[in-house]
Amino acid sequence: MKDKPISDLRRRMLEDMAVRRLGEKTQQDYIKHVQTFTRFLGRSPDTATAEDLRRFQIQELEQGSQAPKMNTQVSALRFFFGKTLGRLDLAHQLSRVDYQRKLPRVLPMQDVTQLLEAAPGPGLKYKAALSIAYGAGLRGGEVVMLRVSDIDSKRMLIRVEQGKGGKDRLGILSPQLLTVLRAWWGQCRSRGWLFPGQDPLLAMTVRQLNRACHQAAEAAGLGTWISPRTLRHCFATHLMEAGVDVRIIQVLLGHSKLDTTARYTHVATNILRTVESPLDRLTLPIPIAKPGTEPVK
Repeated sequence: MKDKPISDLRRRMLEDMAVRRLGEKTQQDYIKHVQTFTRFLGRSPDTATAEDLRRFQIQELEQGSQAPKMNTQVSALRFFFGKTLGRLDLAHQLSRVDYQRKLPRVLPMQDVTQLLEAAPGPGLKYKAALSIAYGAGLRGGEVVMLRVSDIDSKRMLIRVEQGKGGKDRLGILSPQLLTVLRAWWGQCRSRGWLFPGQDPLLAMTVRQLNRACHQAAEAAGLGTWISPRTLRHCFATHLMEAGVDVRIIQVLLGHSKLDTTARYTHVATNILRTVESPLDRLTLPIPIAKPGTEPVK
């Protein structure tokens, strides 16, 4: 069976994304969203008008598309019309959707310990992988793409290549994490991927890592909402509670904007508990509870 020929527009968009070094996942998402718009339009997308874009966004809203998805569509279509077609007039017609971001959910440190100890086999593979997600604050996709050569035990650093946004950065390598990784390497003896998949020539998939995390959470009696991203949130929150400067945490997480990192302040409970309420600085008579009343829980 022959592959379906690629259109000139799609080839041009792929070339434009490659020149700008967009990540593979981003490129796939952008192509998918342009295809969705093309099906809505019923003709070649380079013939679209401002009214077509307006009707498309209204339809997405009416069909219940959530704000994150609609904003990704905007980014994809802005790239297509602005970069590939050179139609900035159309790119500017697309509106992003404002929405309230939910606070990340985190685990107390003792629960993280239980989760890591409950990691399934074979061997130490998943315990080591989840330990990196927590110990260095890496994304799931960054964990699975690590190679043995990315672990720099002399400088106690982890090299993260082509992270989100195609950026390289360095992560911290704690002595305890290094001990776990050395024990795991003693079992796998890999020369390439730090966490090989079922095929040793391929890396473990993010799906496998997610499944192992869910299994560990279930075995430890923790919530079903826990994922490798939860461990990344815990890394940032626990560092902030320990007094690490938010700008250092920003670098370790690979965030482009400080505002993204600063949201962990809202869930760093140790910091919140150090704040004295202004009520406690007032001189007020102490009320006496009536007999038989229930104390505040």
